[in-house]
Amino acid sequence: MPAEIPLFPLTSVLFPGGPLPLRIFETRYLDMVSSCFRHEQGFGVCLIEQGSETGPARTYTVGTLAHIRDWSNGPDGLLNILALGSRRFRVTRVRVQHNGLNIAEVEWLPQEPSVPLPDTARPLAEMLQQLLAQMAKRYAMVLPRYQDASWVGYRLAEIMPLPVAQRQYLLEICDARLRLDIIGTLVNAQAEK
Repeated sequence: MPAEIPLFPLTSVLFPGGPLPLRIFETRYLDMVSSCFRHEQGFGVCLIEQGSETGPARTYTVGTLAHIRDWSNGPDGLLNILALGSRRFRVTRVRVQHNGLNIAEVEWLPQEPSVPLPDTARPLAEMLQQLLAQMAKRYAMVLPRYQDASWVGYRLAEIMPLPVAQRQYLLEICDARLRLDIIGTLVNAQAEK
């Protein structure tokens, strides 16, 4: 059944289970955050295909629902929030409110089942563990699941130095093992350079 959620177009890709730190200053997004708190709901994050974060933007149709987990007022007066990605969705229609906030009608994509990490991907999980140790503060709210192929693939896709279009492709894939195979190929290609 379709649902309506506020949409936050960004120049980055949010994956299920991943952290999203944001600095909020535009009125439309301050109103969105207030509404999310008031109604205990999340907001959608979609990669911008054309346009900008501060102006009109056309987004890719597959995105991730984000739930606010922490917030603070910065010394500069801006609102800092930390959100976590949860489930993926496909945008079927978008309408723009009078304040410029996009409201998307979405269909929820099936949750990826938890798949055991294949033995061939163990080196990727070990590499991820080392990388996340260096990013401990950013990932403090993320529970590690190094034996879950989907979780390992999502984390690598969000932290590897990849073009955003490749990240978007990895988000849209509905097969954890295929995602890991692609990431493994990319890691090997970078190692050979």
